[in-house]
Amino acid sequence: MIIIQPSGGLCNRMRVINSGWRLARERQEKLLVLWNCNPELNCPFEALFRPVTEFKITSIHSVADPRKLFYQKTARSYLTNEELLAHRDQNGVLNRDYVTGLKSNLYIFTWEWFYPSEDYHLFVPTEALQMRIHQMTARFGRSCVGVHIRRTDNQPAIGKSSTDAFLDSMKKEIAADPDTMFYLATDDMREETRLREVYPDRILSNQNRCLRRDSQEGMQDALLDLYCLAATRKIIGSYFSSFTDIAADMHGIPLCIAGE
Repeated sequence: MIIIQPSGGLCNRMRVINSGWRLARERQEKLLVLWNCNPELNCPFEALFRPVTEFKITSIHSVADPRKLFYQKTARSYLTNEELLAHRDQNGVLNRDYVTGLKSNLYIFTWEWFYPSEDYHLFVPTEALQMRIHQMTARFGRSCVGVHIRRTDNQPAIGKSSTDAFLDSMKKEIAADPDTMFYLATDDMREETRLREVYPDRILSNQNRCLRRDSQEGMQDALLDLYCLAATRKIIGSYFSSFTDIAADMHGIPLCIAGE
């Protein structure tokens, strides 16, 4: 069996689970995911996604949870983020020889993508969330570009992808197609206010969203943003943001990073 404890926010966890699922399939082992409800993401898996059959999900609420400690202590191999990074090949994934040498009953704790997998079919929003996503995307029209502006604690994104850089990219999209609308996902309401001042009739967003990651409502609103971005024709995204990357990867849509 492979036990995965994905860390970080929503998209970090999605890509860790994808990696673990691919690794488990290749090794013909069962996959157990320990989903930690904590301040980074205080929402159970089942409040975001429909039930899965490909692996088992167990919610924990503390790193001292007895079930987590049992799996960790009885694992024959325990891989941390640092261990995974140390055994990556030139493509950024685990070296094949290293994978072959790993013992069964494997415990992995990471926030990194570590094994090749671009299939996001495992993650299907709940029926209620899917209805909200459909209601929003029905307003996109013929040409809608996604805009993801990451702020708060992401210093690389703040430094590289400035608001002016986003506005410049949006201006180019309008010049190429005057009918362009924008779906905006951001964790900073001041950014939304500024963009709406420049393009008052072109911005769509979940305006009443909750921005708290430590709440179920906030994480459900984040998932809505993710799937709405993934439904656009192109994304203007933030530097060093897994949210930007996953939104583009889900359906293989074009991505440009503001400021690059």
